[in-house]
Amino acid sequence: MAALRLRDRDAVVTKEGVIFRVFGYSHPPDAYICDAEYAPEESFTSDNPKASRNSGSHVFYRFYEDEGWKFIRRSFPQYMIFHKMLRMKVLGIDRHDIAEVRKPEVRLRTLIDSQVKDELVSAMENVIEVAGKRSGLSCEDFGVFGSMLHGFHHPKFSDLDLVIYGREKLAALLRTLKGLYEDDSSPLKNEFETDQPLKGKRWLFQNFSPEEFLWHQRRKMIYALFNDAKSGRIIKTEFEPVKDWGEILNEYDSGARIMQKGWVKIQARITEDSDAPFIPSVYQVQPLSILSGSREAAEAKRVVSYMEEFRLQARKDEVVYTEGNLEEVTTSTSAFYQIALTYCPRYYEQALKVVAHTS
Repeated sequence: MAALRLRDRDAVVTKEGVIFRVFGYSHPPDAYICDAEYAPEESFTSDNPKASRNSGSHVFYRFYEDEGWKFIRRSFPQYMIFHKMLRMKVLGIDRHDIAEVRKPEVRLRTLIDSQVKDELVSAMENVIEVAGKRSGLSCEDFGVFGSMLHGFHHPKFSDLDLVIYGREKLAALLRTLKGLYEDDSSPLKNEFETDQPLKGKRWLFQNFSPEEFLWHQRRKMIYALFNDAKSGRIIKTEFEPVKDWGEILNEYDSGARIMQKGWVKIQARITEDSDAPFIPSVYQVQPLSILSGSREAAEAKRVVSYMEEFRLQARKDEVVYTEGNLEEVTTSTSAFYQIALTYCPRYYEQALKVVAHTS
């Protein structure tokens, strides 16, 4: 495993059958920071009707919210690794504990090369053809994640979860999707064109309204509805941005330290957004006003979000309101402040939203 290279959305499986998603791009030398996604029914079950996945020979259950963290901490504490920068344990896996690796781009090619294709695989090919036809993208630029990656998707009910690799290819895809959404004859539509995605759902965010959420999601373009003529159903389709290998910088530094400095609320201007599409989403900022918390927030250089809700949330030159934990990052050569949005006890108090936007 010494030469193993993994990136965000790649999956690893333990000998017990627990499936992890590799999380982000910054990892210790001999381990990967992860997020627990699925576990076999022998070790975990859920009452959530959306959680069950059937692979044919085994039943798996998906984790929601903090279920995965609690499950691993309780049942498999060996999959908590010490994060030297944070000086605490986080979900992760040592390389020698990885029993299997699953890569989205490899799985997509396997599905396309298969002689027998079900309805969902055929729909996936159609989506890539429609999107690629105008953007110049090919199958090699995409991957699959979620249930399709692990072989337990349901042909008639599962969503289409696609990866798009690299900044330039993502930019081409977003331009294409914008045009497709505006074309009445297109089978692809913006999922957030209406408020239907939120109907019947309990809203938990305290400083980020449903109306604000819909506005932000609508302009991201990566969430679509595909009207599949062959199967006769409308399929939720997501395009997950992942960095190309040449775009990856591992920021894990065992000699650096991250210190919590307290909860802050600020307004800031976005000065750089090139890493906004990825997880973590990084926004370089110029603080404009401190609304609450430590005055040190006036020196914050960036907002770092590990939350999918705030991916692609803001663009360069826009003014945002953000609320979260202020951190001081100290390395051997420098020190700076950042605001972190992540899994924490005040999860639903966190916010990143545009208050003054560009045209």
